[in-house]
Amino acid sequence: MRSMWKGTVTFGLVAIPVRLYTATENKSLAFHQVHVEDGSRIQHRRFCAAEDREVPYDEIGKGYETEDGRVVILTDQDMAELPLPSAHTIDVLNFIPIESVDPIYFDKSYFLEPEKTAVKPFVMLRDAMNKSGQVAVTKIAIRQRESLALLRVYRDVIMIDTMLWPDEVRTPDFGFLDSDPPQVTAKEMKMAGGLIEAMSEPVFDPTEYHDDYRTALKAVVDTKVEGHETVEQPVEQPSDNAEVTSLLEALTNSIESTRAAGSRTPPSKAGSSRARAKQSGSTTKRSTAKKSASAPATGRTAKASTGGSRKRARSQG
Repeated sequence: MRSMWKGTVTFGLVAIPVRLYTATENKSLAFHQVHVEDGSRIQHRRFCAAEDREVPYDEIGKGYETEDGRVVILTDQDMAELPLPSAHTIDVLNFIPIESVDPIYFDKSYFLEPEKTAVKPFVMLRDAMNKSGQVAVTKIAIRQRESLALLRVYRDVIMIDTMLWPDEVRTPDFGFLDSDPPQVTAKEMKMAGGLIEAMSEPVFDPTEYHDDYRTALKAVVDTKVEGHETVEQPVEQPSDNAEVTSLLEALTNSIESTRAAGSRTPPSKAGSSRARAKQSGSTTKRSTAKKSASAPATGRTAKASTGGSRKRARSQG
C-alpha cells in the first residue's frame, strides 16, 4: 500500500509520527463510457466556453460562485496558505464510547502506521484504548478538507474514521411525521418482536454476505467474452480541424521566422549577397561550360594542382 498522508498523532504530551493508508477499496466492476456503435472511448474535455478552446491543467483553478452569479477564483497558493493546524497533526481532543456515535456520521476509514521510531508509543495508545473500550475524537485535514474523525482500534492497528460535520447531516422532513402515528396493537408488536428474535445472530460476520449483483454482472461480461461478443477499439484519428490548425500554425511560424530573419539582415549586406549570388551563378555557368568542353583535361589539371601543392608543402617544411 502507498501512504497518502504523513503527520503526527498528539496524545497529551506524547507525539506519534504516523502514515495514513486507505483502509478500503471499491471492488465494483470498472466501466468506461463508449460509443455503442464501435466501442470507441467517450472523451470528456476541459473546455472553456467563453474562449472556445480546450484548457490545460495549469490554467484550471477553483471557483466559488456567489449568490449574485459572480465567481471567486482560488489558486493553489490561496489553498496552501489556509491556516489548518490539522493539516499534519491529529490532536486527540477527548475520549468517548463508540456506542454514542451514530453510524450516519461515518465517512471513510484509514489505517495508521507508526514510523519506526514511534512504535512503542503507538502500541501504548492502541492497548490503552483497547482496554478502556473508548475511541478518541480528533480532527484531520485530508485533500484540502478538514473533517471530524475518530481514532479506534481495529485488530492490531489504530485506524481513523473521518466523519461528517453535524450541518452535513440532513434532517428528515416527511409528511407522515407531522401527522398522528397509526396505532399498532400489542399482538402485532409481539409478532414483530418474535420475528426479530428468530432472525437474530450473536455477532456480525461480514464473510457470510456476498455481492450478488457484482457476481451476476461479472458472469454477463465473461459470457460475452467467451462468445466473442467484443469489439476492437478503433485507433483515434486526428480530426481535419486539427490538421488544418497544425498546418496553419506551421505556415504562420515559418512566415514570422522568415520576416524576422529578413529584418535582421542590413540592406547593404542583402544587396551585396544578391550581387555575389548573381556573380557566382554566372561563374558557375562558365566553369560548367569549360568542363564539359574539355573533360579529359580535368584529370591532368587535378594532378598538376596536387603536385604543386606537394612542392609547396615540402618548401614550407
